Amino acid sequence: MKILFIHQNFPGQFLHLAPALAERGHQVVALTDTGNKRQSPVRTLRYKHDPAQVDPAATRLGRTYTMMSDRGVTVARACCQLRDREGFVPDVIFGHSGWGETLFLKEVWPTARLIVYAEFYYRGVGADVGFDPEWQAHGLDQVMIAQGRAAHLGQSLLHADAGLAPTEWQASTFPDPLRRMLTVIHDGVNTDVMAPNPNARVTLPGGQVLAAGDEVLTFVNRNLEPYRGYHVFMRALPAIMAARPQAQVVIVGGDGVSYGAAPPGARGWKDLILDEVKDRLDLRRVHFMGKVPYPVFVSLMQVSRAHAYLTYPFVLSWSMLEAMAAGCVVVGSRTAPVTEVLDHAKTGLLVDFFDITGWSATLTDALARPDHYRPLGDAARQFVVATHDLKTRCLPRLLSFVESFGPGGRG
Repeated sequence: MKILFIHQNFPGQFLHLAPALAERGHQVVALTDTGNKRQSPVRTLRYKHDPAQVDPAATRLGRTYTMMSDRGVTVARACCQLRDREGFVPDVIFGHSGWGETLFLKEVWPTARLIVYAEFYYRGVGADVGFDPEWQAHGLDQVMIAQGRAAHLGQSLLHADAGLAPTEWQASTFPDPLRRMLTVIHDGVNTDVMAPNPNARVTLPGGQVLAAGDEVLTFVNRNLEPYRGYHVFMRALPAIMAARPQAQVVIVGGDGVSYGAAPPGARGWKDLILDEVKDRLDLRRVHFMGKVPYPVFVSLMQVSRAHAYLTYPFVLSWSMLEAMAAGCVVVGSRTAPVTEVLDHAKTGLLVDFFDITGWSATLTDALARPDHYRPLGDAARQFVVATHDLKTRCLPRLLSFVESFGPGGRG
């Protein structure tokens, strides 16, 4: 088969799948944005997208569709060049629908089977919109904006042959007619890499070394922001650190915005929330790591005694399942993405997202009684190995799914 992957930040969710398909003898090509510097063993082409500035006043609720469809046009033109210059006609196209890249590909290659990675469908009610009244306005305007943001996602699926979602809850955000087009298969966790290691060590920026067995509390996200509960975690910290004077707190994440809006004023979320609580913290024991290389993240999960993971009802982070695979005692927010994969008092602990007192008490107890809670970490790893293991569970299913759309397949 000839397979084309499209993702503005390739490899993204196709990190393992694209090379595995190439190893099985398929001709695999990827197309990504020129601004993406990530590398992959598969042949990767790049398109240059220089969109015109969108006037919010003119486009109003259609501004998201305008931006996404503009990118879709750029990608379609790049695909025309690939078709005309190289005679490349894919059997299967697999692209992420989030940025409009797949919108017009059936016009370029009408005979190709098109699969979209359907990560999330914006909704006005029942998901992230209006979940956190402190930082989000909520009313009819916000509901209409969310519905408008979903226009390109619905169109992407309507023009596709099928879609793939990573979790049942994320699939459930799509309207019923679109949900019926989706197969649910997670990207997978490499549980050989993400595994307990009693010899793990992490060197902090100041030179201090943390080892497995130390009293370490971890919090990890791509960016530190309310969507991932940074504000709740930081507000819980003063009581935790007062009760556990030897605890070291390691926080990983950038100071940008992955989801939602930037905070008011010039400061980022990191400093805005930190300034609120820093007078009640021993900052010598709070370590902001920024963004770290993956091997450092692995080691950090291996030395963590307790790991806090919070999220709005939104996309589930890879890091949570990876923390479970490492045998961490995960304390997660009682929100739909988390409760799908974490069973309270069996594979981890759940706390209501906004219950700051509950977060302080639960994390303090997890730090204070590691022997009592270790069985939860063991059970968490067993769960991930049984249900989300890359090699034995997810990757074989993903390969079969994609290959079923080839010539003679039943996809």
